[in-house]
Amino acid sequence: MLSLITSAMRALPVLALMGGLSATAAHAQSAEGYWQGVQKAGTLRCGAAVAPPYVMRDPATGEYSGFFADLCKEFADVLKVKPEFVDTTWDNIVAGLQAGKWDLSLALNRTPTRAMAVQFSIPAMEYQISLAYNKNNPKITAGAASVADIDKSGVTLAVMSGTAQDKAISAAVKNATIMRLPGNDETRLAVTSKRADILVDASDTNQLFTQSNPDWAVALNPTPALAKQGVAFGLPHQLSAADVEVVDIFLEEKVATGHVDELIRKAVDDVLKGAK
Repeated sequence: MLSLITSAMRALPVLALMGGLSATAAHAQSAEGYWQGVQKAGTLRCGAAVAPPYVMRDPATGEYSGFFADLCKEFADVLKVKPEFVDTTWDNIVAGLQAGKWDLSLALNRTPTRAMAVQFSIPAMEYQISLAYNKNNPKITAGAASVADIDKSGVTLAVMSGTAQDKAISAAVKNATIMRLPGNDETRLAVTSKRADILVDASDTNQLFTQSNPDWAVALNPTPALAKQGVAFGLPHQLSAADVEVVDIFLEEKVATGHVDELIRKAVDDVLKGAK
């Protein structure tokens, strides 16, 4: 009898282990990825803050364009769902993703601070910050090459509040005044109306500004670089590695085939046509 009891007791851990494995296997079989949930919902929600040529919004129709908006639509096609754009600001684009208000944040710069709050896909493109200004502005020294050259009392820098460029310029300047404004149009108007001296933005976005104002606008890519980061989809923090890989594989092909470059050229052309 004692030997039977002893044998039974020895078997208990094994049975418990087998039971645990069975439960784990059942959970693994029934576990559903994030994108399968999106497919069931039928809609891919994309958090969108305006920043041409990345994301643009027609004020008359409310329709979104720009190359990151196009990528959102194409990823929705992969999932066989409808894209839905959720209007937000750069101040709220991370918080809204954390709160589950949308599934992807568009055109998010990959920074360590943001990476503590959300995940990122691989970059769709590389980004750096430039400084656009009126070449006849006496406050800007001829031959200026660095942030230090324009960091002077009396110089006002216009930047979109809450953006990566806001954080980068805020950390770099000590003497100049930073004018934080809510959107793309407001920052450009501040410089064209001479309320601000310098527009701090992504280099490709500032290139659009200088091309639209060739008579007086120039742009400086400071040395050393003010910021150089990848621009990617922001993803919910709880996504599994397999879920993140789905987006990465999607973007990897789009970048490798030159499709992202085509979308960027199209978005730039659209902005320039609209400026004429």
